[in-house]
Amino acid sequence: MSQASKLLVLPGDGIGPEVMREVAKLTQWLSTARGLRVEIAEELVGGASLARHGVPLRPEVVTLAKEADAVLFGSVGDPNWGHVAFDKRPEAAILGLRQALSLFANLRPAQVFPPLVSASTLKPEVIEGLDIMIVRETVGGVYFGEPRGIETLPDGTRRGVNTEVYTTPEIERVARVAFDLARLRGNRVCSVEKCNVMESGLLWKQVVSALHEREYPDVQLSHMLADNCAMQLVRNPKQFDVIVTGNLFGDILSDLASMLTGSLGMLPSATLGAVQENGKRHALYEPIHGSAPDIAGQGIANPLAQILSFAMLLRYSLKREDDARLIEQAVSNVLASGLRTADIMSEGMARVSTETMGAAVLQEMQKLA
Repeated sequence: MSQASKLLVLPGDGIGPEVMREVAKLTQWLSTARGLRVEIAEELVGGASLARHGVPLRPEVVTLAKEADAVLFGSVGDPNWGHVAFDKRPEAAILGLRQALSLFANLRPAQVFPPLVSASTLKPEVIEGLDIMIVRETVGGVYFGEPRGIETLPDGTRRGVNTEVYTTPEIERVARVAFDLARLRGNRVCSVEKCNVMESGLLWKQVVSALHEREYPDVQLSHMLADNCAMQLVRNPKQFDVIVTGNLFGDILSDLASMLTGSLGMLPSATLGAVQENGKRHALYEPIHGSAPDIAGQGIANPLAQILSFAMLLRYSLKREDDARLIEQAVSNVLASGLRTADIMSEGMARVSTETMGAAVLQEMQKLA
């Protein structure tokens, strides 16, 4: 009998606990019906941890994350903590985990489910069949570069400083993830930067080009400036297969791409570390929507992004492709049946609660199994 996988579940703030409860039901069924063996630990992070422990991320939680085969994350963010120091805010939890686990490659798919074509603000012919994977570098760039901070100058004015820094190894490792993913998809990578005005962007382009020539000549590589990429994502998004880019541009472009699909509530993500000697890698899975405190506790949040994040966990960390596909097909079937949460509601559809949507996915999984 195979050893049970260790999962660390971090529901977080706002709607995080609500949507995570729906995943727990799927996990329980997979364990009973399909032999999924997992040991689950659950901990507080973000505002919930601040309220209980005075910090957004405790060292004990970091230790559990390092010992886990995967981390399933909800969301962090609570306006009640807007007055605390920047490094003490709820959002510091996710940044701290990325750094502690060296999670450098964020995978953000932007896929349009056929029943949701009408939910996008773009014309159906522009986004129908859309399937993009954005690979964002997450532990370098302007979010972590030094020097940084806010200083007061001799004349009394204040200056904010953030530094964009990338090294050859940092660029190569995230580019490898993109090239490897492309080989499993459409075999095309578009590398995005601002080489025309930023030295770090020029280095990025040079390093990606050299790696491509040396190790991935079979993959089609193109380069695009970040501002043009933003325009092209709205103009003709289906031209892209895999996009690889740095931290700042990846943050912006992945949110832009997410709205092509109609709702942030539909999109999962994975953030991966390096493959270790034992063949495993640290990984964290989370929906890309925020904590949505304005609707927390109302039972109207969309659980599908969290559920699809769990599917990515099954695929990339637990190597259970069949279970991942089962969840994804169940989600597609439920949407085709006309069920909608408030964020993806359209005329003629049936509006349902968080719990009802989760239950419908589980019921569909049981039918398909």
